[in-house]
Amino acid sequence: MTKIEQVQQWIGENNADLAIISDPETIDYLTGFYSDPIERVLMLIIFKHQDPFIFAPALEVEAIKDTGWTNPVYGYLDHENPWNMIHDRIQEREVDVKEIAIEKGNLNVARFEEYRRILPASNFSLDLTPMIQKMKLIKSDDEIEKLKIAGQWADFAFEKGFEAVKVGRSEQEVVAELQYALMQKGIMQMSFETLVQAGAHAAEPHGATSTNKIENNELVLFDLGTVWDGYISDASRTIAVGTPTDKQMDIYKVCLEAQLAAQDYAKPGITAEELDKVARDIIEKAGYGEYFIHRLGHGMGMSEHEFPSIMEGNQMILQPGMCFSIEPGIYIPGVAGVRIEDCVHITENGNEPFTHTSKELQYFG
Repeated sequence: MTKIEQVQQWIGENNADLAIISDPETIDYLTGFYSDPIERVLMLIIFKHQDPFIFAPALEVEAIKDTGWTNPVYGYLDHENPWNMIHDRIQEREVDVKEIAIEKGNLNVARFEEYRRILPASNFSLDLTPMIQKMKLIKSDDEIEKLKIAGQWADFAFEKGFEAVKVGRSEQEVVAELQYALMQKGIMQMSFETLVQAGAHAAEPHGATSTNKIENNELVLFDLGTVWDGYISDASRTIAVGTPTDKQMDIYKVCLEAQLAAQDYAKPGITAEELDKVARDIIEKAGYGEYFIHRLGHGMGMSEHEFPSIMEGNQMILQPGMCFSIEPGIYIPGVAGVRIEDCVHITENGNEPFTHTSKELQYFG
């Protein structure tokens, strides 16, 4: 059964007439075509018993056909009203549309109001998002192979980034060098904005790479990932420049112990909450519990943050084929930030990581 057939089956089981899919990542997952339409309208319409169609800006139509999509694709020009055209295309197939499934996790208010305007007699209470999340949860062998290759390129990026670290060089300069090295190899897209943070700046878990200069005797945090055939990598390492303080070294030691213990424990049959607790208990016992301020991990695949969350309160049982990050972190303002992360896939007996750069503290600069 194809992915679209799975959605059609779900539509029937939930007594809907059709599904309107608006998230570009979901469209990519189901069709193999990805584009960020920005302000334009891009939609995949899936019916219970009829062929689906893609509605897209006219400038995307040929690219959609080039992916091998064999069902109808309809384009519109910028001066045309896309919503009225979508209404007409739906009415050609289903005149009496009562129940429509939508992606509530993606849809904004303005677009939802357009849905209600063009289809005023329809109900939009059915949420497709959880079903798509479950479809993405267990990766196929082909998906895992793509994730492995993305991981190999992340390891290459770490190698080049570490080589670029020098006292007096800025965080941005290091990022520029590692991304240029990737581009020379044909890797043109990162999973997310590459993060390099030196010294106390790394205590901001969602801070941004800046013009800060790398100084001697401090830690430098890297968080990066690459894209391979639509699938991503995501990994973090923290390295040393010169001789870090005893406090910084202790933070690193505890974070590494937590990451290795959790990764060793990850296997089928345990819950996401149990896995989070393995790492959290180690960090709390060492006295740094208040500085571990995020979940242990998140799902990954075609994007860096997918379902599920590896965190307290999540009783989901891990199964083979699930892919997620294991990334404990300790962030002490004014002192240092350390995060060590690998993404893994659950196997029949344990797990395998997608990245293999050494996690022992390495010294550069």
